[in-house]
Amino acid sequence: MSLFSKSDSYLGVDLGTASVKLVELKNESGRPRLLTYAYAEEPTGILKSNPEEARDRIVALLKKTCKEAGIISRRVTTALPSFLVFSSVVNLPEMPKEELELAGKEEAKKYMPSVLEDMVLDWQILEDGNASGQGGPAGESFALPEEGKKKPRENLRILMTAATKELIKRYTEIFKLAGLELIALETEAFALSRSLVGRDPSTVMVLDIGASNTDIIVVEKGVPIINRGIDIGGGSITKSIEELLNIDAKKAEQIKRDLGANIQEGEVPPAVREVLDFIISEIRYTFEIYQAQSSRSVEKVILTGGSVFLPNIIQYFSENLKMRVYAGDPWARVIYPPESRPLLDDIGPRFAVALGLAMREIMK
Repeated sequence: MSLFSKSDSYLGVDLGTASVKLVELKNESGRPRLLTYAYAEEPTGILKSNPEEARDRIVALLKKTCKEAGIISRRVTTALPSFLVFSSVVNLPEMPKEELELAGKEEAKKYMPSVLEDMVLDWQILEDGNASGQGGPAGESFALPEEGKKKPRENLRILMTAATKELIKRYTEIFKLAGLELIALETEAFALSRSLVGRDPSTVMVLDIGASNTDIIVVEKGVPIINRGIDIGGGSITKSIEELLNIDAKKAEQIKRDLGANIQEGEVPPAVREVLDFIISEIRYTFEIYQAQSSRSVEKVILTGGSVFLPNIIQYFSENLKMRVYAGDPWARVIYPPESRPLLDDIGPRFAVALGLAMREIMK
């Protein structure tokens, strides 16, 4: 017999390329309480050319993981990979609601990587960096502020996000076959902003170094304004070690995991430094993009993802970027047993996306 009803708890599922992470949270008077979590380190192939084979593998993996972890809820929020989601902030003049909808679609056509008819378009109107309203798929109305409550503005800042209908269909089908109810589909950037930044009014950069890619996100008053994905991550470090020492991938991965025990304070091995330097150059480029469109500056960097445990990585980023760099704490807004803290600290960076997804329906 379940202790909690389905309506009490929500499941966040992070489908990565090399693993699946699940977090179940209970809504406790508007605060999320940790019920359980699960991690399955197995290549999913979700973005491979054979979607049916990947679908069947992921469905089986989800069913197995949910059963083994004792998951209660069937209500799921998941995220599309940031590097497959288009995102841009556009400026439009103040105009009537019906005109703004048409103008928004026309403006989107200038930026979309595909034909608009093949995309699902979502938007948010930003006010002083905050999201004041949320639209939906193309064809729905913009949620404008009520007249008389705000002073008229010359321009509206609109955050536009879009993904292909084919990609959304693939994700929807996976959860349906797994017997789970997909109640929301969003981007990894919003999930990370929710779990790592929360209501912090600062302008923050979130750096998520995953297995095969790195997401660079600028968050302005809790809203991800810039979201860039680069095809380099923890696996790139493994590959660099493999080539440098002329060993196989399995041995290189083990060496990477053992680095902390063999490296002196402040030291970063050449194989690691090569990858980090590339990421740093992309961070600086992102700073330039942001400062070209805003009068604000990024105040700090929050680091997350499995690679956060590499020795001296935070110090290396801080020294090269000349700014504060922190390891993100996705559990900061979650209620959990105090005795679990050491273990949660160890797994936290890997679960930041899944946590943010599970928090979506609780921390609105």
